[in-house]
Amino acid sequence: MTKPVTGVLFDVDGTLVDSVYLHVVAWWQALRQHDHDVPMARIHRAIGMGSDKILDELLGAGHDSSDDDAIRAAHSALYAPLWPALRPLPGARRLLDSCADRGLKVVLATSASHPELDALLHCLDADGSLTAVTSADDAEQSKPAPDIVQVALERSGLSADETVFVGDSVWDVRASGQLSIPCVGLTSGGLCAAELLDHGAAGVYEDPQDLLDHLDEALTTAFRMALA
Repeated sequence: MTKPVTGVLFDVDGTLVDSVYLHVVAWWQALRQHDHDVPMARIHRAIGMGSDKILDELLGAGHDSSDDDAIRAAHSALYAPLWPALRPLPGARRLLDSCADRGLKVVLATSASHPELDALLHCLDADGSLTAVTSADDAEQSKPAPDIVQVALERSGLSADETVFVGDSVWDVRASGQLSIPCVGLTSGGLCAAELLDHGAAGVYEDPQDLLDHLDEALTTAFRMALA
């Protein structure tokens, strides 16, 4: 029999912190610096992947990768000055605190690099609620590969059958799904509810505050999906 939910894994960019569109601009500018004119809408849909995956997604798996390291470095250099503009999404801190107050293990599982993660943690200011934190530097591959999610489980002592993932992108849904972890989607990263549901999300809410307002419902729905 499947265990009750005892832990919640959270993506960060677009899920807890309002950073998605800052990433879009930084990637767009970095690509333009290297003569790649990629529409912002396409870049937006790729956010949530780590930097090891996103260029193949945007430029094609067979693209000339000789400039990839320079493009990634340019993105990092362009994004870092924007860190002071980072803000928690509505209800983000309260959601983390509420999960911890319920006795749930709270784990961050993000495709962000370690320097970016430090900026995100500073923005959230919720260290007291966190059981563990993982980033792209802790896994061989980033989302949609499940590596980061698997490391998050191992560090927190959770198993997949007692865990729910919360994320804002289809990459979050796909990564958690590969480990049979139900994913609750948020539209705060800019995707519509239908797309997240079509990819297998257990339920969709507007932002962290909306999820907090319906937390019992969300956890119950995810638990039922895990039992199915």
